[in-house]
Amino acid sequence: MTTLTSNLNLISQHSKNHQQHHSSSIVEEIKGLIRVHKDGYIERPNIVPCVTTDLSPNLNVISRDIIIDNVTNIWARFYVPNSQIKNLPILVYFHGGGFCVGSAAWSCYHEFLAMLCSKIGCLIMSVNYRLAPENPLPAPYDDGLNALIWLKKQFLYQNENSEFSWWTKKCNFSNVFLGGDSAGGNIAYNVAKRVNSCDDDFLRPLNLKGLILIQPFFGGKVRTESEKCIAGSALNLVASDTYWRLALPYGEDRDHPWCNPLVKLEELKVLMMPMLVCISEMDILKDRNLEFCDALESVGKRVEYEVFKGVGHAFQILSKSQVSKIRVVQMMDCVKSFMDL
Repeated sequence: MTTLTSNLNLISQHSKNHQQHHSSSIVEEIKGLIRVHKDGYIERPNIVPCVTTDLSPNLNVISRDIIIDNVTNIWARFYVPNSQIKNLPILVYFHGGGFCVGSAAWSCYHEFLAMLCSKIGCLIMSVNYRLAPENPLPAPYDDGLNALIWLKKQFLYQNENSEFSWWTKKCNFSNVFLGGDSAGGNIAYNVAKRVNSCDDDFLRPLNLKGLILIQPFFGGKVRTESEKCIAGSALNLVASDTYWRLALPYGEDRDHPWCNPLVKLEELKVLMMPMLVCISEMDILKDRNLEFCDALESVGKRVEYEVFKGVGHAFQILSKSQVSKIRVVQMMDCVKSFMDL
């Protein structure tokens, strides 16, 4: 449980040196993001820069990286309001990237989560989980659950002299939310399912109050209208299918419950916490996200959802348009309202 002073050892797992590799044929590729070679070699080009924990003083937010598991090299980037306010809610967040790319150190996530922390006034623990295809599902779910167990231990063993007292003394560990965008939303959902299927005392005194799913990455063998018709968003159907081939266990298809939660409606019933689902109008996932919300309501679960007009997948981290900036503020308002309930 060591606080990191440098990101260099973290970034290397996402941006390997490819110059010495005389490639065999490429068997899977999402242009600019990942190439999988026939001999098993994997490339992840630096399409998005990884950044240190530095932030503008205007945000009034402190950010640091902490190792959660030395064996698996799982770590998290923390965002803490730089104020005397205590009893802050905690948001455990999982980044997107189709389970195959992405990092808690990506500049777009660093900027977005720092803004979210500042606006909402909560502590954010952004988990850097293992990636597929080296670590296919359920590895990210395992990492998410282990992150919650680690968080529980920080509460149980906290004291004023702890190296983590700079954030633990500000938190309300009975007011914890799980969240994420795209693949991270899928991870948050599946981690919540695991927690709810465990004994009631599994995470106590941690108390999960709700799920915040931003454009959650779900799929299925039968195409939806938005998958067939929407183009020009950050996520297209070819990339989506490739991510699922790389992430799902060998031999499984897109109707596996980890991909398509609607194939086993009874599993939706185990979720005991309210949910907020943020949906983008111009996203190929729009219909799946709406069907997911309808299914939750049909089994009596409390779900709030908002469709953000005129924006596509991952607009909150990838688009700098004026419309996207307006929608980001609206999304943050929705998240704040949900967490304040």
